[in-house]
Amino acid sequence: MGLLDALFRSSGILGIAEETLDFALESAGESHPDEYMGLLRASEASRLGLDREGLVVTDVLVIPGTETNSVSATVRTSQVPNDVNAVGSVHSHPNGVLEPSVEDLASFGRGSVHLILGAPYRNHDWQAFDSAGEPRDLEVIDVSLPDPEDFFDFDQADIDEELREW
Repeated sequence: MGLLDALFRSSGILGIAEETLDFALESAGESHPDEYMGLLRASEASRLGLDREGLVVTDVLVIPGTETNSVSATVRTSQVPNDVNAVGSVHSHPNGVLEPSVEDLASFGRGSVHLILGAPYRNHDWQAFDSAGEPRDLEVIDVSLPDPEDFFDFDQADIDEELREW
């Protein structure tokens, strides 16, 4: 397992926050006719007020230097952060096809959930896949997400706790 692979959590994903999915669909629409791409981050369900074990996809990280056009998106791996909360990827298919390409399948090894968003980017214009490219169910969960300002509100003790959980 490579360093990049080790940074992605690989199990226990319950679903995606509705607000996160809405953000990704809106962002894909704004990027159209070019592809949109980002990495998915997750939070413990209990931290979101859910009485369940597992993870909920709560964030989309857009990587600086990502190159996109109408048929592909390429992330510079040197720009991918060391993020223990990363669980997979999201990208759009401007042609609306909700099936992974050969190139998509090659990138699906990192993480356990990968979303493809298709034009015209409405609430039902997406599909989740596992790392092998097989469709998987992903519940859309209505939860209140933490304030984005809290993302940068951490200290060494918080980092140590995250690493212990991982």
